[in-house]
Amino acid sequence: MKFNGSLLIKLLIIQYLSILCVAQDFDFFYFVQQWPGSYCDTKQSCCYPTTGKPATNFGIHGLWPNYNNGSYPSNCDSSNSFNQSEVSDLISSMQKDWPSLACPSGNGVTFWTHEWEKHGTCSESALDQHGYFDVALGFKKQANLLQALTGAGIKPDGESYSLSDIKDAIRQAIGFTPWIECNVDKSRNSQLYQVYLCVDSSGSNLIECPVFPKGRNCGPEIEFPAF
Repeated sequence: MKFNGSLLIKLLIIQYLSILCVAQDFDFFYFVQQWPGSYCDTKQSCCYPTTGKPATNFGIHGLWPNYNNGSYPSNCDSSNSFNQSEVSDLISSMQKDWPSLACPSGNGVTFWTHEWEKHGTCSESALDQHGYFDVALGFKKQANLLQALTGAGIKPDGESYSLSDIKDAIRQAIGFTPWIECNVDKSRNSQLYQVYLCVDSSGSNLIECPVFPKGRNCGPEIEFPAF
């Protein structure tokens, strides 16, 4: 009986520790949207999804748990793989607002699997799998970047625009300061690639970013390519 009791206690301790490892704390989310024209206008190019060319709009890249010191957790729960049946009611919205442009062409499942397993599993203390994708889709509607930019006369027409004007347009329309990431086109010109906004750790509200990511900085003038 002593052996059985001791074994039970050890198993409970292991289970408790495994739960602690999975339910990692984090401080906030980065909510990241990318411009498809900039993804495609590179040496690497892109492939449209099997569902067809996405709309001319920003698409979700991910919802990423982060720490205030700039680091982030990843791949937190290998036992909780992406399960398409968990988000069956969201698939049509995900195909529209969270499309994959990676090659070879796919239906989005590989992209969503990566985002859930690398980032989503680290948000399990706040969001289950359905909640993770549902919340991101909700913030996509709330943070309508293309509307914010075109409303300020900043259009995806291949012209160059002031980085400060781009930030101001988003801040004025959405109410929070964005962080802009650039990449380069085939001619090595800097272009608007991704826009980072921040969300509180419960996944409920946009907030001012506690820290901005380290990444490709933009020049004072950047292109906004057509798509």
